[in-house]
Amino acid sequence: MSEPTGTPSSLEPWLREILRCPACRSELRDAEGPAGPELVCTSPECGLAYRIDEGVPVLLVDEARPPA
Repeated sequence: MSEPTGTPSSLEPWLREILRCPACRSELRDAEGPAGPELVCTSPECGLAYRIDEGVPVLLVDEARPPA
């Protein structure tokens, strides 16, 4: 059975390695958010969460979910 499109692990490994938070340049970690998979900034000062739409990370600060 294949993984559903849009899960964090469906990102290419080389792409996953280079992605950074556009707001503060910290590393991103995989997470499951209220609306599905997302990448979350590892910086305690930032903590923005970026959704993944159909396997494509939406790294727009204006569309990021603030930390809970």
